[in-house]
Formats: sequence, C-alpha cells, structure tokens
Amino acid sequence: MKYRTGDNPARWKGHLDHLLPKRSKVATVVHHAALPIDETPGFIQILRREETVVARAFEFCILNATRTNETMRMRWDEYDEQAQLWTVPDARMKAGRDHRIPLAQRSERILAEMQEIRTGDFVFPGGVQERPLSSMAFLMLLRRLERDDITAHGFRSTFRDWAAERTDFPNEVVEMALAHTISNKVEAAYRRGDLFDKRRQLAEAWAAFCAGAAPSKR
Repeated sequence: MKYRTGDNPARWKGHLDHLLPKRSKVATVVHHAALPIDETPGFIQILRREETVVARAFEFCILNATRTNETMRMRWDEYDEQAQLWTVPDARMKAGRDHRIPLAQRSERILAEMQEIRTGDFVFPGGVQERPLSSMAFLMLLRRLERDDITAHGFRSTFRDWAAERTDFPNEVVEMALAHTISNKVEAAYRRGDLFDKRRQLAEAWAAFCAGAAPSKR
C-alpha cells in the first residue's frame, strides 16, 4: 500500500530471529494420531480385505514408513524391480534429497498386483487418467473404516515405536529408513552411506510384524 518505505520491520531472517526465540521452541507441537503397535497387524488385515487401489497404496505406505505424498505420486520409473529398490526423487522428499528404499517381499507383491492393472505412469492411479490418487484418498478410506482416531502419517510413529520397543535395530538405521535429516552437522558430514542393506533387514522385519508374524530381536 506504500504507507512506508525501507526494510520490513517484521521480517524474520536477519532481524527478528536475533531478537525472538526460535519458532520451534514456542510453537505447539501437534502429533499425528498413531495406531498402537499391537493393533497394526489387525489393521493390515482389514486393508488386505479391501480390493481397491487406495488400500494397496495405504498398505505400501505403511510397509515403507513413507509420507503420504511420497507414496501416492510414485511412478513406475522410480522402481527398479531387479534391485527391489524404490528411489523417491528429491522433489518429493521433505529433506530435498533422493531417498532409496529397499522393498520387502510384501511390497514387491503389491507392486506386482498394480502392474497387472497398470494404466499409465503412476503406480497407484486415481480416478482421472494419468493422475495419481487424491491427497484425500487415505483420509476417506479411514473414515469409511470408521477410524477417525488415526492418520496415515501416524503410522510412521507406529513404525518408529515398534523399531525402538520391539527390535534391536540401531537408531541410525531406523532414522535413515524414515529419511530424517541428521541434526548434528558433524555426524552428517561423516555419514556418507544410507545403511541400505541393514534397512532391507529392517523392512522385512517390519513387514513380517505387520503380517502378524511373531516378533524377533535383531
């Protein structure tokens, strides 16, 4: 409106960030509702009885502990069947880096099912040609299943709790599986690999647990 000239007195970077506490320290943290660990196998069985693309995508998302957008917009050219590998491109990752995901056998079977009904570039197609599932698809499925008490994103927390409480996998392996950014700059500088082989073991153990197999320590 040109009521004043000069720098913006409310700008954050280089100004208020020196005067006020970090927003992360004063903002209220709202966690996504997560399913208790022991209820996960039962929920997976419910999903498997649903013969829909949404249900297959939801289970795939849970098995790989990925974010909703990473799964829903998965394309076939991101999948290496021979290597049993899915590479999520940097543009769809929160950390802005490509993320390699080792796929468990159950995830491979889901992709085989989707290959049989393939209609285009998206692995989990939506109702419109050459479009992925709607961003609301998982939410609507949960509502239909009368599970308004949980969220799709919350399963990342369920996975994290399971890994910490029911397995002996190192914390860095679990954090790498979740594609979390390493906050310690020194540690980040020295950690060059992505612990891929260990994460494959973790993926298979999680898939076995989701299928209702007896837990085993690693």
